[in-house]
Amino acid sequence: MHFPETRNFTGFFAPSGVEGKVAHLPVLDGAIPADLDGAFYRVCPDPQFPPIGEDDIWFNGDGMITSFAFKDGNASLNQRWARTQKFTLEQEAGRALFGAYRNPLTDDPQVAGKIRGTANTNVVLHGGKLLALKEDSPPVVMDPRTLETTDPVYDFGGKLGSQTFTAHPKIDPRTGEMLAFGYAAKGLLTRDVAFYVISPEGEIVRETWFEIPYYCMMHDFGITEDYVVFHVVPITSNWQRLENRLPHFGFDRNRPIHLGVLPRDGSAEDIRWFSAPNCFASHVMNAHNVGAKVHFDTPMAAGNMFPFFPDIEGAAFEPEKSASRMTRWTVDMLGNSDDIEMTQLSDLVGEFPRIDDRYAGRPYRHGYLLVQDFEKPVDLPGGRSASGMMMNTLARIDLQTGETDTYWIGPVSSFQEPAFIPRPGSTEEGDGYLVVLENRLAEMASRLLLFDGLDIAKGPIATIGLPFRIRPGLHGNWYTNEQIEAAA
Repeated sequence: MHFPETRNFTGFFAPSGVEGKVAHLPVLDGAIPADLDGAFYRVCPDPQFPPIGEDDIWFNGDGMITSFAFKDGNASLNQRWARTQKFTLEQEAGRALFGAYRNPLTDDPQVAGKIRGTANTNVVLHGGKLLALKEDSPPVVMDPRTLETTDPVYDFGGKLGSQTFTAHPKIDPRTGEMLAFGYAAKGLLTRDVAFYVISPEGEIVRETWFEIPYYCMMHDFGITEDYVVFHVVPITSNWQRLENRLPHFGFDRNRPIHLGVLPRDGSAEDIRWFSAPNCFASHVMNAHNVGAKVHFDTPMAAGNMFPFFPDIEGAAFEPEKSASRMTRWTVDMLGNSDDIEMTQLSDLVGEFPRIDDRYAGRPYRHGYLLVQDFEKPVDLPGGRSASGMMMNTLARIDLQTGETDTYWIGPVSSFQEPAFIPRPGSTEEGDGYLVVLENRLAEMASRLLLFDGLDIAKGPIATIGLPFRIRPGLHGNWYTNEQIEAAA
C-alpha cells in the first residue's frame, strides 16, 4: 500500500500498523517503582489503509490502543486496533471506504449511513468496560486485558439517545459517576447537545438536552462539585465547507466565545450562558466552584491554534497568536454580568493539560502540561511536526505558589500527553508518578518514561525501551490492577 508523501503520512507520522504483545520491556535507565500495579492505556490514530483522497488530517486514522502494564517492577506492552464498524468494513473491502475527516460526502456510496467513528482519541475504563472513544460516534468496548473488541457500537443498553459521545468524559472522584456529553447529538453540524450522568456501574441515569449558540468542535468540558461547564469556541463548520471539500472545521475570527454553566441537578432551562471576545481554547485542565463562583482552567490563545483547521475567510495562520497559556475563566452564577473574567495562570506556552484526577472538579494545586519552549534548540529537518507543534518540555504548574517545575527532553525529541499515577496508599495531591511517551524523532523510535509527580526537573526515574515506533497519539489514562480485574 502506498500512503501519500505528505507530512501527515511520513516521518514520525508514517503509519505503523503494528499489533502485538511484548511481555518484558527493557529498562534502559533507572528502575520501575515496585509499587506500580496497573496499566496505562493510550490511543493514537493509525490508518489501516491509505486515504481515498490525496491527503487527510493525521488524526483521522483508525484507533490503535496500547496498554502498558506494570507489576513487580516489570513493564509489558499490548497493542491492537479497535475494531470499529468502519475498520471492519474497510478490512473486508481491502481498501479505504470512508473519506476525509468528518465529511461523509467524500465516502464510498456503499458505506452511506454507516458509523464513521475511528475510536482514536481516548481510552477510559468505567462501569466494568474499557471504552475507546471518538467524539463523532458512540463508544467502542474492548476487553481491558486482551484489547479484543467486544462491542463496536456501544449504546449503554439502548439508553444513549445521542448519535455521539465525548472523548473527554469526567469521573467525579466523590461519587464515582461518569459525566459525559455528545455534541452534534442529532446529526452532523447540528447545535444539539446531550449531557449524561452515568452511574459507577455504567448505567445512564440522566440525559439532558440543550442547544449551543453555534455549531463548533466541543472537544472537552469541565465539571465542578455543583456545575457542568461547556465552552463554545469558534472552530466551526457548515455544509458548504463539506461540499467544497474544505477541512471540516475552520476558525471564525468574527465570533465571540461562550461558556455555558449547567447546575448538576438542573435542567436545560437552568443553563446560564456567559460570553467573551474571540479567542481559542480546546482542552480543560480542571474546573471548580466556590459557592456561585465557577472557575474553569484552560490553555487559551488569542487566535487559532490549529493550522490544519484554517481560517474560514482564508486568512494566513498567525503563529504568534496560536501560543496558548493556562488561563482561568471565572463567572458568577449569582452575578448580574454575563462576562467571563480571564486571569492568566502561567507564562508557559503549552497544551494537553492533566491533573491528579482524584481532584477533578475540586480546588487543586498541581497541574501538568506539555510545553513548547521556543528558547530551546530544535535540531530536526523541517523543525516541527504535522500538528505544527513541538512539545519539547514537560511541566508542572504550582497554582498555589505560581512556581513551575520543567524538564526539557532535548533538541531531537518531543513528548506525548502524560497521565498521572497516584502513589499506592497516598492521598496527597501530586504524590505519585507521571507516565509519558517520548517521541525520539531523529531515530524514529519511542520510549516510555516515568517521572516523580512532584519533581519533574530531576528527569525520568525510569526509561523504558520500546521495540517499535509508536505513532503520535492523543489521550490516555492509568488504572489499577484491581480496577482492570474487576472489568475483565
